[in-house]
Amino acid sequence: MAGESEAARHPYAPTDLELPGYVPISLPLTTILGVYLLSSLFITLLLWTLSGRLPKKTKIERLLMCWWIFTGLTHIVLEGYFVFSPEFYKDSSYLAEVWKEYSKGDSRYATRDSAIVSLEGLTAVLEGPACILAVYAIATDKSYSYILQFAISLGQLYGTFMYYITALLDGDNFSSSPIYYYLYYVLLNSFWILIPSLIAIRCWKKICIAMSSESHKKTKVP
Repeated sequence: MAGESEAARHPYAPTDLELPGYVPISLPLTTILGVYLLSSLFITLLLWTLSGRLPKKTKIERLLMCWWIFTGLTHIVLEGYFVFSPEFYKDSSYLAEVWKEYSKGDSRYATRDSAIVSLEGLTAVLEGPACILAVYAIATDKSYSYILQFAISLGQLYGTFMYYITALLDGDNFSSSPIYYYLYYVLLNSFWILIPSLIAIRCWKKICIAMSSESHKKTKVP
């Protein structure tokens, strides 16, 4: 019985959460973060290099392609795993370790909060593939490039704000320490507010300029 009690302990808040069969994190934090950061860096650098071979692509367009491939694969692979692995806290795979570590900043992931699963599900299934499509749209100068990026950015902003709002409404007591709260819950998610906001503003301006130009052309037609 003592061994079972020890195995059932977890580092999440509140401490009375029930996670039967919980398997403690076995990988060091440096490995969990290092693999994610290095793989993300490899993908973005690869796309940056390949995008340099495309004709007439500005640095901003190439950076946007890097952002969309990074966030798209994060949505599909990382968040997709969470959505379709309801008992990841019993697993010891790398992706399970990532979510067990992140749950220290927000235990709603470990407990499969319905709001979190819904938001992450939509993000993984809809926004993830849309981000990959955005890379293709920018690379091939598709007419829908700006409206697609604008729509994805709004979706990311909506999801991030809902993520914070639902936590506040439920008491905002899901972090095991201030360090995890500010590092995981606040800092990491803030990138999905700042960057989508900048992209949405840029796309809005581009769309407005295009519509204004089209309007002027129509007025000149006799």
